[in-house]
Amino acid sequence: MGAPISLSKLLAGIASVPARADRPVQALQIDSRQVTAGDVFVAMPGVSADGRRFVADAVARGAAAVLIEDHGTWPDSGVPSIAVSNLRQRLGIIADRLYDEPSRELVVVGVTGTNGKTTCTQLLAQAMDMIRISEPTPPLPPGEGWGEGSEPLRAHGARRCGIIGTLGYGFHGALDASLHTTPDAISVHRLLGKFREQGASHVAMEVSSHALDQGRVNAVRFTVAVFTNLTRDHLDYHGDMQHYGESKAALFRWPGLRAAVINADDDFGRSLIAGMPKEVRVLGYGLKGGDVRAREVRPMHDGLHLVVETPVGVATIDSPLFGRFNASNLLAVLAVLIALDVPLAEAARRLAQAQAADGRAERFGGKSGRPLVVVDYAHTPDALEQVL
Repeated sequence: MGAPISLSKLLAGIASVPARADRPVQALQIDSRQVTAGDVFVAMPGVSADGRRFVADAVARGAAAVLIEDHGTWPDSGVPSIAVSNLRQRLGIIADRLYDEPSRELVVVGVTGTNGKTTCTQLLAQAMDMIRISEPTPPLPPGEGWGEGSEPLRAHGARRCGIIGTLGYGFHGALDASLHTTPDAISVHRLLGKFREQGASHVAMEVSSHALDQGRVNAVRFTVAVFTNLTRDHLDYHGDMQHYGESKAALFRWPGLRAAVINADDDFGRSLIAGMPKEVRVLGYGLKGGDVRAREVRPMHDGLHLVVETPVGVATIDSPLFGRFNASNLLAVLAVLIALDVPLAEAARRLAQAQAADGRAERFGGKSGRPLVVVDYAHTPDALEQVL
């Protein structure tokens, strides 16, 4: 992160900061245990605990100010306390400002769905890390293939792709462990800022329904949104499938979204496709139909053989992954690469080299007469059925 920003600038248009309370902000914390001298503590109600109960602890650890949800009453903390209405939903905007709007300089691909998020983000990161395009593609006329009046996307040259997801945060092969599929809003923008500093050009992010509902990815500038599928999960939180689906759909109404990659084999996916605005390029994918569709899926002893029809030609992928569900995941990632204008032959070649994500239909043995062992997360009934 660069130079500290004043509290008044950080909250401009969000909350009023008295002159006596204004001070430089270097870091925001939502966990009082992480507070160090000079930090600003964010105190708001959570799902399992109310952060306002920990203000005294944060101040004792050196918090210079507190941002507090503007409802209810709270005791005087001894440091400036700035009331912010709807703080949870606005925290993404605040964090984005603190880290100097990192997603403006990154191509962020958000992947949502019940199953397949981890595999898709891991495959995408591997493919993007491997791609080298020596000759830039000639520019397309504005709006061609992207909806009215928009500029085409480009993904030229060497690139590095950051990952935010269930297996961790970082780069492929060097992930830091994570507690959540999608972290809190402060952590999301901090990670995006770190990726930018480390020279990343792209980020593949798993976006959970909880994250969308709780505003954890607010103010992230998503370039491409991906929908994998919708099956029973998280009904303890969402209540029913309708509300669960609505939380996922929010990603496809995102301001500034350029492209949407959607599973056309999924009932909910087809409804998403039908409702997409004209300014967003839509690529449906599927084993049965779609813009990026499998003409042939053939299991082999060492993986999958796919022949894929796309709007830009026919591609063949011989992948070390196995299972029809992984054929669908490969189609999703191929569609993302097409949306980013990666040449089809290059995209197919790199996907053929990409390996399974850890614990996602991961194979051990099976060669030279050895037993084959498959390790899979399979956290939902549908995922278990698919892997079996």
